[in-house]
Amino acid sequence: MSDTKANSGTFTANGTRKRWLAIVVGVFALIGIAYGAYWVLVLRYEQSTDDAYVSGNIVQITPQIAGTVVRIAAEDTQFVKAGTPLVELDPSDAKIALEQADAKLAKTVRDVRGLFATSAQLKANVDMRNAEVARATEDLTRRERLARSGAVSGEELQHARDALTSAKASLAAAQQALAANQARIDRTTVENHPDVLAAAAQVHDAYLDLARTSLPAPVSGYVAKRSVQLGQRVAPGAPLMAIVPLDQVWVDANFKESQLATMRIGQPVTLSADLYGGKVRYHGSIAGFAAGTGSAFALLPAQNATGNWIKIVQRVPVRIALDANELSQHPLQIGLSMQVDVDTHERNGARLPQLAQSTAPLSTDVYDAVDAAAAKRVRAIIVANDRAASGTRAASSATTNVARDAAANDAPRRLAATRP
Repeated sequence: MSDTKANSGTFTANGTRKRWLAIVVGVFALIGIAYGAYWVLVLRYEQSTDDAYVSGNIVQITPQIAGTVVRIAAEDTQFVKAGTPLVELDPSDAKIALEQADAKLAKTVRDVRGLFATSAQLKANVDMRNAEVARATEDLTRRERLARSGAVSGEELQHARDALTSAKASLAAAQQALAANQARIDRTTVENHPDVLAAAAQVHDAYLDLARTSLPAPVSGYVAKRSVQLGQRVAPGAPLMAIVPLDQVWVDANFKESQLATMRIGQPVTLSADLYGGKVRYHGSIAGFAAGTGSAFALLPAQNATGNWIKIVQRVPVRIALDANELSQHPLQIGLSMQVDVDTHERNGARLPQLAQSTAPLSTDVYDAVDAAAAKRVRAIIVANDRAASGTRAASSATTNVARDAAANDAPRRLAATRP
């Protein structure tokens, strides 16, 4: 009887054990099936990496001219708006050069005005010489007619011929002088004369040099890497500080080469930053793929053509564009670590399409006002020194007309006075 009870207890324990074992196996089987379904539906369409970092533009502030630093208006970590003066150089030399250029332009304008006035004078001289030739021709014709009747001696006739020859020579000289002067002003005005344009370009250049003694911020952002000091003599191109616009950052995610086959430009991306943790999620999209792996563009590229070689899985940088609104609510700084998850459900199109540039080009307009002010200064100098030019040209034209009329009227009077 006791043996029967013992066997019954053994069977009960074995049945319970088998039942629990079946339950455990079933649970693991369900977990495996659930994970397999989740992998088929979700995970196989997702590529992830934590080898991702925030990147952005670092705008270097460099002088365009040499000079001595006399003022620094920004420090590291400060936020500055576009156009804010950051560094100022000693403007003394630039001011002197600008004053010299102003004086040269003013003198050039007056010299060119003199060329126009001389041209009018030379035209009047040509008209007078034409009148003299006409008078000498009439005198010679009259004396030749009188010489046939013996009323005029041969000597007087020869004097008339010499006078005509001299008048023609004077006319030729006047015409050559007019042509030489006209060649210097032909099809030009005072404003667009080559000499004035050259002097105006020097004023423009000197004004830009003076304006460049003040270095403005090309974009709005945070000041970083300030290395300039007061009294420092800086050369063109020397880095003084940097401006980082944190509203224009993106993420460079370094994916393994085996992950790239299903990735396409435009696929949605979900990101999280170690700075904020998993509670803050960023949304973006793939903007493009690098043209090579990180090692291909390294300062010292890897050399695998050696006897000892170990294959290392390469990584390719992938640029992720971020949502601007989310970025403004939770700002990021360059270099921060990111977790990147790419949804690869949409796989249409080529992996590396040759797309035309679709993003707006980076630009700044903080230097436009300087160029406009230089052009305005040049215009003001020209107007100030050419103010009486139109009246002078009108007076010269009137003088030319009067001289021409006087010469035309004088020839008949002299002819009549010399008739016998």
